[in-house]
Amino acid sequence: MESTYWQDVMAADYAVPHDRTLTDLTEELVRGLASTNPQVRDALAYPTLATWLERGVYDDLLPGFGDGLCAGLNYGLGEDGTDTVFRRSFTALTLAEVIHRDNAEFLVHDEVVMRWGDRLATWLLRERDLRGYVQDCGWAHAVAHGADAIGALARSRHCDAGVLRALLDVLADRIVKETPYRWVHEEHDRVAHAVMTILHRNMLTSDELERWLKPIAATAGQQPLMHETLPEWPSPNVFNARGVLHVLLSQLAIGVKGFPIPGDDELFGRPIEARADMLLMLTEAVQASQPYIYRPATTS
Repeated sequence: MESTYWQDVMAADYAVPHDRTLTDLTEELVRGLASTNPQVRDALAYPTLATWLERGVYDDLLPGFGDGLCAGLNYGLGEDGTDTVFRRSFTALTLAEVIHRDNAEFLVHDEVVMRWGDRLATWLLRERDLRGYVQDCGWAHAVAHGADAIGALARSRHCDAGVLRALLDVLADRIVKETPYRWVHEEHDRVAHAVMTILHRNMLTSDELERWLKPIAATAGQQPLMHETLPEWPSPNVFNARGVLHVLLSQLAIGVKGFPIPGDDELFGRPIEARADMLLMLTEAVQASQPYIYRPATTS
C-alpha cells in the first residue's frame, strides 16, 4: 500500500480518487488492514474505509462488500502470536462500520446481516490471539474489535430477542474461555459496552439475563486453595471475568453513550427495564468474586 498516495487522499478530506477504479482502491485498502505497520493499517486503511462507508460510497455495494470482508475473518484463524491477527481483527472493526451504515440507512436484507453475524460470532469464539497492543506493530485488539462488531450488530433492526440472546451467549463464552491472555487494554470496557447495547434493546427478561450472567459469575468466583502454588492468580479467564463484572456494574450504574449514528440517542436514551435487577445481580456477583474485599450481600 503506497502511503504517500493515501496520505494525499486523507489530505483531500478523503475524496474518492478518480485515477483508479473503486474496486482497485478498495482491494488495496483491504490489504492494508493486514499491514503490520500501524501507520498504514490504523492511520490510513481503516479510517479511509470507515469514512467512505459513512459517506455512502459503498451503499450500492454493501452486501457484497460485507461478504468480501468476512473472508478476512478466517485468514490465519487458529494461529497465535503471528501477524495474521491484524487482518482478522481489523476486518471485524471494518465490518462493524458496514453494519453501522446499514443501521443508519436500512440498505441490507436481514439474511445478509445475520450471515455477517454468524461469521463474526464464529471468528470471535475461535480467535486464539488475544493480544492487545503488540510492540512495534500497534493494536491487534481482537477482543475489543470483536465486541465493537457485536455491539453494532446488536443495534440492528434485524435482531430480535433470539438473536440478542445468541449475541450475549457469544460474549459470555468469550469471557469465560480459557486463554493465556489477560485483558489489560480496555477489553473489559468494550465487551461491557456491547452488553449494555443489548440491555438497552429491552427485549430480554431478568430471568434470561440471570441465566446469562451465571457462568461469568461462576468463573469470576473461583478461588485458589490455600495450599496451592500457582504461577499467577487470578488466572487469565478469572481475571477477565472479574473485570467484565466490575466494568459492567459501573456502566450500568453511570450510563453509557452510543455511537454517532441515527437512532443511537434514542436507543441509549431509553431506560433499561431490567436495570434494578441487573444491578443487584452484578453487585452480588462482584461481592462473591472477592469475598475478602467486599461485604457480603445483606438480606432483608
